[in-house]
Amino acid sequence: MLFEDTYQEIELAVTGIYKEKGSRFIAIAKPVFTEDEIKTELENLRKEYFDARHHCYAWILNPDQSAQRTNDDGEPAGTAGKPILNQLLSHQLTNILVVVVRYFGGTKLGVSGLINAYKSATKDALSQALIKEKYLKDYYQFHFDYPLMKPVMRLLEDHDLQMEDPQFELDCRLKVGIRKSKIESVLAKANALFGLQIQYLYTA
Repeated sequence: MLFEDTYQEIELAVTGIYKEKGSRFIAIAKPVFTEDEIKTELENLRKEYFDARHHCYAWILNPDQSAQRTNDDGEPAGTAGKPILNQLLSHQLTNILVVVVRYFGGTKLGVSGLINAYKSATKDALSQALIKEKYLKDYYQFHFDYPLMKPVMRLLEDHDLQMEDPQFELDCRLKVGIRKSKIESVLAKANALFGLQIQYLYTA
């Protein structure tokens, strides 16, 4: 999947609802970051809504949305999990789990009715979410002698970079996160500073 260096997450858990012919569809959207966390959230929601007929869900993980999964939980194939997932994709969200619990009202909705219901409940929840944009960064450790302090600080200021875990002694170290789109220009100038050692740490 092609993407730049930005991605979107929801800030806090939100809930939406949709009603159709006596059935209630309650959508719970939560920020998540690992499959273990998703498993725990699903278990908790099944306990909380233990009397619901279905607990259908979709989730997406990673900045590039590379991990995705859906579950129809007994509804006709493709009528629940996929409509939920499509809403997440259309809102360009990641690191998110949406569970839609259904309380059956006694009247069958048909395939198109179910698709619309799960889509609408999810859409209602997401309409209430505070969405934050984040940047994918590569993190590096800068290692240099104290006399190089001013040029390094000027480099950070010129590129609006924030340092983390600074250790300022005769032997100085600090961690810097650089947006993917700015890495080439920043590292070109950093490598031009004689005596500055640069070590890649991780991407996040």
